[in-house]
Amino acid sequence: MLFEKLKIWQRSARLACDVIELFEGNRNFALKDQILRSSLSVPSNISEGEERETLKEKIRFYYYAKGSCGELLTQLLIAIETSSVPKEPALILVKETREIAKVIATIIQKDKRKK
Repeated sequence: MLFEKLKIWQRSARLACDVIELFEGNRNFALKDQILRSSLSVPSNISEGEERETLKEKIRFYYYAKGSCGELLTQLLIAIETSSVPKEPALILVKETREIAKVIATIIQKDKRKK
């Protein structure tokens, strides 16, 4: 299956786009750079995992994607706390990040049972 057709890839790519839009024009360049990188890392690692040859490699990249969700979540919470972004739209992204991390964890567990 093409990774672009996976719901989890679509959701995480949409999340990255939403993060980019939220931080457009933000002048906290250090935070902006880091949060854009972590948001892009989630769908990037999912796609890289899907392109790998073995299930073990796929699982490893899904773990990276889940870790990037944790990084993104931390950065969003800090951005909210420091008033670097409007609170309400950022909280929507926090919720979506948590949900995506849960789905990734479920995929990892299902794939681990296939081994």
